[in-house]
Order: sequence, then structure tokens, then C-alpha cells
Amino acid sequence: MLRIQAVTLRPSQPFLWASGMHAPIYTDNRRTIAFPAVRTHIADGLTTMITELYPNATVIGGVATAGIPHAALVADRLGLPMNYVRSKPKDHGTGKQIEGELATSDQVVLIDDLISTGGSVLSAAKAVQAAGATVLGIVAIFSYELPDSRANFAAAGLSLHTLTTYSALIAAAEAAGDVTSAEKASLQAWRQDPWHWQGV
Repeated sequence: MLRIQAVTLRPSQPFLWASGMHAPIYTDNRRTIAFPAVRTHIADGLTTMITELYPNATVIGGVATAGIPHAALVADRLGLPMNYVRSKPKDHGTGKQIEGELATSDQVVLIDDLISTGGSVLSAAKAVQAAGATVLGIVAIFSYELPDSRANFAAAGLSLHTLTTYSALIAAAEAAGDVTSAEKASLQAWRQDPWHWQGV
């Protein structure tokens, strides 16, 4: 993520997220699909994770839009059907929120690219459950490890597994000399209490 500039660390000039939260990091995992070796590495990792954790999966679901390409690659590797879940039903045509086939007997693993508070993927999970299928769990490339996400996943009764985490990212950035000790401390403080974080 650091090498392909899918993530920017800027504790002294925080980003404003759509939620209103100020953050020292901006992540754009959509960049990963532009790098064949990276997207293959991600797909292989997600495939292994699902095989080990959810061997009874019958469908791979992608969370629109960033989770869709990764779900397609994983579903192909596993030889499983794939669908994808919009943030809300279409306002035209058949009004579908879930595209693809989904039976009430299906056991679904949802794939997203990034977990912040977990709101979007948990909304997708609710749509799958409302359709009568079972959500076995959620996998993603990266998690910010925010307290809100832990609480939200616990409340939903769903498991989350990711290929890498904010803590691992900061450790890699430090090892590469990309952050100072003061910036590292600030980055760690944000993860622990993001809504009251003040930056460097």
C-alpha cells in the first residue's frame, strides 16, 4: 500500500473524512487493481483466508464499489458464484440492491477493500440477511482498527478478518523511515481515540 501510494500519511495536515472525522491518513485501495502483482497478492491472500476460515461459503459477495473487483478475482479462484451489494437499492428498473443470484440457503462471505467504522459493509450484510441468506463473515484488505468498528461488528454479531491493519502499516512506515517518532505517536493516538485526536 505504501509502495503504490495507496495510502498517504499526513499527521501534521489531517484529512477531513466524509463522516466529519479528522484523520492523519487517507487510503485509496482502488489503486491496487492497477498493479497486477499487488492485486494478485491480495486475491491470493483473501482466497486463502476464506478457504481456511469459511470453508462452507457458497457465494462471494462484493461490497460496491471497491470490493467488487477483489470479490470477482476471489470467486474465480474458488470456483464460486459471485454477487455484489449496492449501498442502497436502485431507484430505477427492478430496484435491486443485490446483483447476481442469491438463495436463502446461501452462505455468503462479503469482501470490502477498507474498513473504517464498518458502516458500509455492515449495511451490505444486513441486505444479504434481509434477503434470507446467511453472512458467514467479512474479509477485507485493510482495517483502521478503530474502536467504532470493533463495537459495530460486535453489535452485528459478525466476524471481520483483514489482510493487514493500521498497526502493521504504521510499523512498515516507521521501518521505511517514512514517519518520525512524533508522527508515529500521533498516528497511534488517532487510532485509539479518533474523534478527539488533535494531530501533531
